[in-house]
Amino acid sequence: MTTESTTPADNAAADRTAAGGAPAGEAGADRSVVGEGPVLLDVGGDGVGVVTLNRPERRNGWNPEMENRYFDVLAQADRDPAIRVLIVTGAGTTFCPGVDTGRLGQIAGKPMDTTGRRSPVRAWSVRKPMIAAVNGACAGMGLVQALLCDVRFAARGARFTTAFARRGLAGEFGITWLLPRLIGQERAADLLLSSRVFDADEARELGVVSRVVDPAELLPAARAYAADIAANCSPVSLALIRHQLRTDSTGELDASLGRTYRAMAAAAVGPDFREGIDSFLAKRPASFPPLADDLDPAAITGACLPELDFDPSSAVGRS
Repeated sequence: MTTESTTPADNAAADRTAAGGAPAGEAGADRSVVGEGPVLLDVGGDGVGVVTLNRPERRNGWNPEMENRYFDVLAQADRDPAIRVLIVTGAGTTFCPGVDTGRLGQIAGKPMDTTGRRSPVRAWSVRKPMIAAVNGACAGMGLVQALLCDVRFAARGARFTTAFARRGLAGEFGITWLLPRLIGQERAADLLLSSRVFDADEARELGVVSRVVDPAELLPAARAYAADIAANCSPVSLALIRHQLRTDSTGELDASLGRTYRAMAAAAVGPDFREGIDSFLAKRPASFPPLADDLDPAAITGACLPELDFDPSSAVGRS
């Protein structure tokens, strides 16, 4: 529910130019799938889909409309066979500084209304790798959504904060579970308890992001990374590994090994493994088929993600 407090108003002009990237196994023309509204989706011929939070006039402040559209766009991208990797970024010069400041005064001091809200970790339902390209202010729900991505790039100068403690709020949207697992308990406590602002270079030192590049190079760098994955990695492998990373983050090793062997057995008889071996032996680029719409990693490993079906309204008011 937070907003990054110390960044001045940003330029509202949206820059959605994505450059660079290697050819992907599935070539085709670039196309705009969702071309208007609070969240956009553009698909490149390189197999990369770019999801853009698109409220630059409000600095991409989060609101229920953006939330619902974001989750719907992710589901749409997950089913699109032309998309193999997703990049998430923001229009203009911010990523997402949390809840739209225009809503804060309206909701402060009133009972929380979670009507129609879905689990904030819906991004984990996506079977394709997600790369965050953090182009500016990133806080609150915006920070949570960046943390839910698999790899994070940041523009040098971008600023981050959890901000909750400086707004009189609890740690929201599961961030107290996510952040310690990514950067360790003490570093997470530092960022959550102080709610201090930290820049992209410190974010890399802390492990919040892994790459920091000049602002003009952010999308090209993220695009090149994503396009390389799209061109050279098996969509089935990516779906299974992304699922394994989620389900194996807690629990015992023996249970993880059981899931691993079930995934191994399924992959071994699949066409992607045959193509991976044949292309390696022939010293040629692999040509993996698109991800099948009905491939369900949970059905293969036997491990579901119940947090995807979490109903926020069921928790509010619980004693």
